[in-house]
Amino acid sequence: MLTGLAMSIACVAALLYDAGIAIDPRASSTRLFALAFALLAAIRLLARDPATPAQRVARDLAESVGLFMAIGLLGAVSTYPLAASTRGSIDGALQAIDQALHFDWLSWYQWVAAHRSLQLLGTAAYQSIFITPALILAHYAWAERRSDARSFLASFWLAAVTSLVAFRFIPALGPLATLWHGPVPYLPESGLYEADLLPALRDHAVHVVDLGTLRGLVSAPSFHTVSAVLYIAAGWGIARLRWTILALNTAMLLSTPIEGTHYLADMIAGALVAIAALALVGVLRRTLAARGR
Repeated sequence: MLTGLAMSIACVAALLYDAGIAIDPRASSTRLFALAFALLAAIRLLARDPATPAQRVARDLAESVGLFMAIGLLGAVSTYPLAASTRGSIDGALQAIDQALHFDWLSWYQWVAAHRSLQLLGTAAYQSIFITPALILAHYAWAERRSDARSFLASFWLAAVTSLVAFRFIPALGPLATLWHGPVPYLPESGLYEADLLPALRDHAVHVVDLGTLRGLVSAPSFHTVSAVLYIAAGWGIARLRWTILALNTAMLLSTPIEGTHYLADMIAGALVAIAALALVGVLRRTLAARGR
């Protein structure tokens, strides 16, 4: 996992350099992230040989939270240089798939735009993407399930890499930018970031990334769907959290078409990416177990 993380850092650094994009080291957001990672690394180092259960929990939680944050941050940052190298969009193909599946995004959007309660519920459900992993990783640390935490993180990393590679070759602007015309009655949580930032990045008009206003630009596949499938799979093995995690992520999936401005085709692709990542990590675990590791 450390090798994979080191390779990811090197790849993201190379992508940023090639695209002429930098992260401002003096920005307050950069310093805040650096402080958080330093604190987690210090806890992990100081508690590497825990003498008490509390120290063990602190060690495992610092390790897993630090890795999860690093994967998420690297993934979001890498979308900027990757977007700069993309061309065109596959929105037409995604719309055609939705039509074949009889999924009417515009009708769903108009329904949500007309009801403030749905907007509030959808926003809360969409933002729960940060709540579920905290519950899962905290439980793993408390229950001494370190290998399960690492498998969860490996699945998340593999799914993130797969999604980023797909984004590089099949960029999309999203249904709100392509299907809706005229004044926007309701701006979802993800807004129109792909439609606004993709042209600027392709024209090399963006040179600095602010970590405090960072936005992941992957429209297809839907990474909220990727995350929901991974979270449900991990949560299913935690009896006391199973139904809470299922409810949270079912709500997140229902909110994703509008709040994430995703086609149904995006979400199907995201689910397939997650299933593939889970399958590959499962094979790896069984292989290592057979070798006594």
